[in-house]
Amino acid sequence: MGRLGPAFLTFDNFLAYVGWNESLNYSLTAAHYATRLEGAPPMSKGAGPNIPRLTIDENRELQQILTRMGHDVGRIDGVLGLKSRTAVRAVQIKLAMPADSWPTPELLARMRTGR
Repeated sequence: MGRLGPAFLTFDNFLAYVGWNESLNYSLTAAHYATRLEGAPPMSKGAGPNIPRLTIDENRELQQILTRMGHDVGRIDGVLGLKSRTAVRAVQIKLAMPADSWPTPELLARMRTGR
């Protein structure tokens, strides 16, 4: 959820989760559940429903634009995996936006116009 969502501190052993399943959502959920079993408090939801999001069709369009820009996003399916998020971060850096790998409507609009 980018800079407005919850933050997680991970260590090298987190790579075991990501190595088994590349979905960051799955890996973070599994890791957080493990900490909850050990007695950790519930996570803060950050800004919650106010976090700007793209629809699956917009994610697909984003992946298509990223591919045209020369980024490897994997399969263009509207589901943003590690390759798509890495490409999003690279574009955010190029556009001097907060580089949090979370695609926003603002990012997509800027990518559409090339600015």
